[in-house]
Amino acid sequence: MSKPHVAQKAPYPVTVEADKKYFWCACGKSAKQPFCDGSHEGTDILPLSYKAQENKTLYFCGCKHTANAPLCDGAHNALG
Repeated sequence: MSKPHVAQKAPYPVTVEADKKYFWCACGKSAKQPFCDGSHEGTDILPLSYKAQENKTLYFCGCKHTANAPLCDGAHNALG
């Protein structure tokens, strides 16, 4: 499996809407971070679907190394 590109070493705060589906960019190449724009084409990394349960602000992973995809778990703090 390919390694994802680090889009940024910080999470992206996003106000999500209940019952809306979001497609998180897992490859790090999207110009519409933190969401997919199809830039993963030609890689073996696919976007991750996320359905919001309620209206609230969530912090989507920007480094693409989280163990809690698509949400930030602080993994960016360990990147060099």
